[in-house]
Amino acid sequence: MATSTPAAPPEYPDKIDAAVLKIAGVVVLGSIMSILDITVVNVALPTFQEELGVENYSTVAWTVTAYTLALAAVIPLTGWAADRFGTKRLYMLALGLFTAGSVLCAAAWNIETLIGFRVLQGLGGGMLMPLGMTILTKAAGPERMGRLMAILGIPMLLGPILGPIIGGFLIDNASWHWIFLINLPLGLGALIYAWRVLEQDAPHPSESFDFIGMALMSPGLALFLYGVSSIPDAGGMGEPKVWATMLVGGLLVAAFIVYSFKPKHPLLDFRLFRNYNLSISTLTMFIFAGAFFGGLLLVPTYFQQVGGETPLKAGLLVAPQGLGAMLTMPLAGVLADRFPVGRVVPFGLALICGGMFALTSLEADTGYGYIIAALFVMGLGMGLTMMPLMTSALRTLQSHEVARGSTLLNISQQIASSVGVAIISVVLTNQMKDSRAIQAAQALSKAEADQVPADPSLLDYVQSLGARFESLVLSDMAHAFAASFVVAFWLCVVALVVSLFLPKRREAARLLDDQGQPPVMMH
Repeated sequence: MATSTPAAPPEYPDKIDAAVLKIAGVVVLGSIMSILDITVVNVALPTFQEELGVENYSTVAWTVTAYTLALAAVIPLTGWAADRFGTKRLYMLALGLFTAGSVLCAAAWNIETLIGFRVLQGLGGGMLMPLGMTILTKAAGPERMGRLMAILGIPMLLGPILGPIIGGFLIDNASWHWIFLINLPLGLGALIYAWRVLEQDAPHPSESFDFIGMALMSPGLALFLYGVSSIPDAGGMGEPKVWATMLVGGLLVAAFIVYSFKPKHPLLDFRLFRNYNLSISTLTMFIFAGAFFGGLLLVPTYFQQVGGETPLKAGLLVAPQGLGAMLTMPLAGVLADRFPVGRVVPFGLALICGGMFALTSLEADTGYGYIIAALFVMGLGMGLTMMPLMTSALRTLQSHEVARGSTLLNISQQIASSVGVAIISVVLTNQMKDSRAIQAAQALSKAEADQVPADPSLLDYVQSLGARFESLVLSDMAHAFAASFVVAFWLCVVALVVSLFLPKRREAARLLDDQGQPPVMMH
C-alpha cells in the first residue's frame, strides 16, 4: 500500500508570530522617528526665525527643504547599499546618522548650521522606510505583508497629527532644541533594539550604482532651489546669486535627465515613463505634492504670527487635517480596488481644491472654525489621493519594473515637496516685503533686540498710524498668507486637470507578465 508524501510545510507560517512582531517593532520605531521629524519642524519655523535672527521666511523654510531633498537623494542609494553591506548593518547606520543629525541640529548656533545638520538627519531618515520594508518582506513573506502593512500604516497616519502637537508642546515647555534632542533616547533605544532583534544577513552585491547620476541630480536640485529661495534677498531675478545658481542647477538637472537614458541601471529610470499610467500618475502626484505640502507648511505659521497662538495651540489647530486623512485613507484602498483610479483621485483633488480655495480669503480676524473646516476637507481629499495614485502608477508595471517605478514615484514626491515649499515660501516672503507696515514692525523688533536706536523715519511712520499700526500689520500679514494660498490653489487646480487623464476603465495588471502568467484584470 503506497503512502502519500506529506505536503511540505510552508516557508512562512500563516500567523504573525512573536519573532516577526519584534522585527516589526524595530521598523515601526524607525518609521515613527523619520515621519515625525518631517512634520514636527513645521510648527517650529516661526521660532527658528525669531530665535536664530532670520529675516526671511523663505530662508528658514530651508530647514524643511533640505531635509526632504536629502530624503530624495538617499532613496535610490538604499537598495544598492543594502545589497552591498547588508540590511541590518545599513539599518543601524541609518539610525545612527539620524540620531547624530538630530543631536547636531539641537546644537545648531545659526540657521546655516541647522540647515546643514538637517541634511545629515535626512540622509539617515530617508533610508529607514525603504530598509524597513525590505527587512519586513524578508521576515514575513508576501502572504503576511498585508497585515504587517496595517501596522506600518500607523506612523504614516499619526505623523501628520502628532508631529505638530509634539513639536508645539516641546517648544512651549522647553525649547526648540528639544524637538531634536528627543530623538536621542529614541535613537539609542532603536539601535539597541535593532542590534538584538535583527538577524545578520550576508551582503550580495548586485547591480552597480549610478554615481554620475547622483552627482548631477542632487547638486542640480539644491542649486536651483537655492536660487529660487534667494529671490527675496536679491530683490528679483537680476542678481547673479539668483539667476546664475538657477541656471547652473537647471543645466545639471537637464544633463541628469539626458544622461539617465544611457546606463543600464540609472539612478532614476525615465524609460518607465513609456507606461502611460505611470507617467500621468507621477505628473499628478508631483503637482499635487508641491501644492499641498508647500501650502500646508504655512498654516502653523499663520496661527502663530497672525493669530498670536503658541506653538502647541498651532499644532493642535492643524491636527484636523491629519484626522481627515486618517478617515479616508483606509477607504481609498478599498475604492482603488473597486473603481478605476480616474474616478477616485479627481474627487479627492476636488476636495483639496475646495479647502485650499477657502484659505485664499484669510483675514486677520478669520474664525478658527472656518480654517479648521478647510483643513479637515483638505485632509479628506489627501487621503483619497495619495494611495490610489501610487496604486495606479505601479499596477501596470511588470514585476521586475516595480522597484524602479516605486523609487521614481517616491523621489518625485519628495522633490515636489521641496520645490513646493521653496516656491510658496518665496511668495510669502515677497508679499511681506511689499508691506511697509510689516517691514517697519520687523525693523523695530530687530532694533529692540539688538539694543540699537530705531530709524527715526520708521518711528514717525508708526506714530502717524497710532493705534491702527498693529491691526494694519496683522491685516497685511493675513493678506500675504492668503496670496500664498492663491498660488497653492491654482497648482491644485492644475493637478486636478491633469488627473482627469487618469484611466477611467479597467486595466490589465502586468505584474505577472514576465513570469509566464496571464495578466490580471484590475481597476
